[in-house]
Amino acid sequence: MDGKTGTGALIDEDSPSSTRIGRVRWTICAMLFAATTINYMDRQVLSLLKPTLQASIGMTEVNYGFIVSMFTLAYAVGLLVAGRFVDKVGSRIGYMVIMAVWSLSAMGHALANTVVEFGIARFSLGLGESGNFPAALKTVAEWFPQKERSLATGIFNSGANIGVMLASFLVPIITLHFGWHAAFLVTGLFSATWILYWYVKYRKPADHPTLTGQELRFIYQEAAEKMGPSTPWVKLLGYPQTWAYAIPKFLTDPIWWFYLYWLPSFFSARFHLDLSHLGLPVIIVYNASTFGSVAGGWLPAMFTRLGMSNQKARMAAMWFCGVLVIPVFWVTYLNSEWTAIALLCLATAAHQGFSANLLTTPSDMFPRTAVGSVAGIGGMLGSVGGFLLANFAGYILQLTHSYASLFAIAASAYVVSLVIMFLLAPGLKKVESIA
Repeated sequence: MDGKTGTGALIDEDSPSSTRIGRVRWTICAMLFAATTINYMDRQVLSLLKPTLQASIGMTEVNYGFIVSMFTLAYAVGLLVAGRFVDKVGSRIGYMVIMAVWSLSAMGHALANTVVEFGIARFSLGLGESGNFPAALKTVAEWFPQKERSLATGIFNSGANIGVMLASFLVPIITLHFGWHAAFLVTGLFSATWILYWYVKYRKPADHPTLTGQELRFIYQEAAEKMGPSTPWVKLLGYPQTWAYAIPKFLTDPIWWFYLYWLPSFFSARFHLDLSHLGLPVIIVYNASTFGSVAGGWLPAMFTRLGMSNQKARMAAMWFCGVLVIPVFWVTYLNSEWTAIALLCLATAAHQGFSANLLTTPSDMFPRTAVGSVAGIGGMLGSVGGFLLANFAGYILQLTHSYASLFAIAASAYVVSLVIMFLLAPGLKKVESIA
């Protein structure tokens, strides 16, 4: 059948006819990439301004840990409802509301002048930003067949690295010329443009005006997966597959936020870099992590060509990335700035490769109707872990002035996560239906 709603023969992506499938789904992926880029631009401004704020408002390490923990606490609270909200209202409206909330909150930082005011602004930002990944993952589940999801996730997830790099380039320039208040306003225009474009261009596959029947059938080639009412997240807590996703998020999400919020100050403290020189090391590290995100999403396809099932290929890719993180343990003992940058490039690239695959496991293990809610549960636990690590980091740095224990946690978290995942859901066993 040629109509969009037809269920004709499935199309083999490797056959000559695959060239006629269409690429609308990759346009959707590009919009998710842009949203994630804006998300991380907003998130990164504070860490770049940490040395400046320590001087201007007298912020201590403990104060900074408190401000960061307010973000992660709100992120955890927001994820209790964000996935459910997106499952209820759909990706089109849900994503617009989510971005509007976080963008206004990000710009609201420009009005803050005390630690408490920054804590309030950061809490509001966390509530808004909590919806980005549940919305993006639900969109990927709607628009991509299983074998393309990790690549699509890796591509949109690489927006996190681009966002950090853009912020690292723009924030020092804006701050040095216009002051730190102006730096928090930098992404407002990007957000407004994205919201308008998403409203005009985004539709579900079955409703998209330019999607071909071939591409629609390719997207829905897993015929057993049917769209239906969303699943209450409380019901999902009884499935070990939920915890196989959520516990690794609890252990590894805080590591990424540690890099995000403390990497500039690590370079400042360890190698005595000022604001005008912080941007280059951070840009180099996150440029490497961009490669890791896309390459990590591609790895399962390589392993499947070696004869592995989709699930085994996903786990093999995650093990490969998890082992590559381990050398970051030694970064605090180095005297060479460039050797430290090299180890951090490896660690952040491996994290993003690991994350691209971990983020895809809810759609591997659950029906589409539950993906947003499972992602929300996992993201919530990741935020709880981030809250705990942020407070721990603030106190440990104030007491010891050493990052050694923090990088030790970062080096070990991934392998521990994979052992737990294997014990709870060996082979990423699929939940065929939600009772």
